[in-house]
Amino acid sequence: MLAVFKIALRALRRNVLRSFLTMLGIIVGIAAVIVGVSMGTGAKAEVDKRIASMGQNLLTVLSGNMNRGGVRGGFGMQPNLTVADYEAIRKEVLGVTAASPEARVGGAQIVAGNQNTPVQVSGVSAEYLTARSWPLRGGDNFSETDVRNANKVCLIGSTTAKSLFGENVDPVGQIIRIKSAPFTIVGWLEAKGSGSFGQDQDDVILVPYTSVMKRLSGDTKFRSVFVQAESPGSISDVQTQITELLRQRHQINEGKDDDFMVRTQQETSDFFNANNRIMTILIGFFAGISLVVGGIGIMNIMLVSVTERTREIGIRLAVGARGRDVLRQFLTEAVLLSVVGGALGIGTGFWLAPLLTKFAGFPTLISNASVVMAFTVSAIIGIVFGFFPALKAARLDPIDALRYE
Repeated sequence: MLAVFKIALRALRRNVLRSFLTMLGIIVGIAAVIVGVSMGTGAKAEVDKRIASMGQNLLTVLSGNMNRGGVRGGFGMQPNLTVADYEAIRKEVLGVTAASPEARVGGAQIVAGNQNTPVQVSGVSAEYLTARSWPLRGGDNFSETDVRNANKVCLIGSTTAKSLFGENVDPVGQIIRIKSAPFTIVGWLEAKGSGSFGQDQDDVILVPYTSVMKRLSGDTKFRSVFVQAESPGSISDVQTQITELLRQRHQINEGKDDDFMVRTQQETSDFFNANNRIMTILIGFFAGISLVVGGIGIMNIMLVSVTERTREIGIRLAVGARGRDVLRQFLTEAVLLSVVGGALGIGTGFWLAPLLTKFAGFPTLISNASVVMAFTVSAIIGIVFGFFPALKAARLDPIDALRYE
């Protein structure tokens, strides 16, 4: 077998440029496979990272999906979750370790000294940090007493703290004004980075939800409620319990649509990864076309090689070589062309993927599975597209081959 490999390698080295041009389609196709799969894997990893940053075992109850005047509102757009709904979830649903509503103040201008900036202000409960797995960098969380009394205290995100007080300045104890109302900063949140929708989670002010309702917005209902299940295995059961509880509380009869949605982290991940899968499939489709073109190129050049080496084949058959020996020889050459092209394609993919991340900002992650798959595909292409030329060479008549000019 080693002798067959050496002969095949020597045959390809006779015309290096032709061999390289033959491999070009395989190189491009395999590189596209590596880059495409790495883009899909990287995008999924980034989505999963952002979803995980929201919290562990988290469920999100979204309000909305209501009809008003013939207009249907999407989930989370029309607030219809009440304080009583939130309290019922916290007290009656088994397997819940923490829960918090979210009441938002749109377009709030935050003022600190001579600095001011627009910031997302969210009204939450004292369990919000637990539900979101969000540690404090400094200070303390506000208490249930602060929530009950609608005290003017708040937690500040790292981006907001930097905007108002500068880099690495501890904001705990400072007073800021939200819609002209003074709030004391009691806690400084650790940085979380971008959220599932790409928003900056750290550009935020958290205050007791009662303070938002009574002092800032006047709202009486929530757009969402965050719920943390006690374990991954209990998420489905908690989701079912919340759905049944809210249908009962909202007096939704059987057969009627819910006016809320209970979404798990896995469902959110699947929602965002759907587009990534479509993109990966499209890239794989075009990469497949390139691989087929490359395979046809290998078949074409091997047919040319058989024609050019007809007398050589005749001599081998005349001195005792069998048809399967010739078949193995030319099939080895085809596979070698394809495998070397695949190796170069893998190297090209490893080179292009980081460049895509560096210059286009697209997350990529090359997996071992994609490399094995690419290498296997290149070998299969060599076998499939090299078999016919090799079979043609093996079936040559020795006498006719020796007479060939």
